[in-house]
Amino acid sequence: MNISKKCSIYGAENISIGNHVRIDDFCILSSGEGKIKIGSYVHIAAYTSIYGSGDVMIHDFCGISSKCSLYSSSDDFSGICLTGPMVPEQFKHMISKKITLYKHVVIGSMSTIMPGVSIGEGTAIGAYSLILNDIEPWGIFVGVPAKKLKDRKRDLLKMEESLYRLTE
Repeated sequence: MNISKKCSIYGAENISIGNHVRIDDFCILSSGEGKIKIGSYVHIAAYTSIYGSGDVMIHDFCGISSKCSLYSSSDDFSGICLTGPMVPEQFKHMISKKITLYKHVVIGSMSTIMPGVSIGEGTAIGAYSLILNDIEPWGIFVGVPAKKLKDRKRDLLKMEESLYRLTE
């Protein structure tokens, strides 16, 4: 495990991290009331933030590029309540939902993932994408909001098997 000394971690008691994980400079992991679980062989690049009071599950072999934001909770911006961190809780409504990145997900830089999203195994998200809804496995998705561009190859699964054989 290789976590930068310049990474900020809040709620460490609610965060678990697997083996062969690198978390770069200026990342923020803030678990709030939720749990953050990071699998093995995961890279979280510089300036990435993981926030919220909902759970965040990042499975093995995921990569999150620089300056990405994962929000497992958000203010309700519908207008039925007030918003912002300085407003007392009784005047706010928070939306908190689990985020899941399944195995072999890669997230391009500057992308944002909102509460309640599951990104299917093997999916690649292009840079600057906004993920508002669940994403199916083994696709390449881009845009605001993200839409499927094409299928993603599965050759990497054979390499995963080879890696595990080397480490046995």
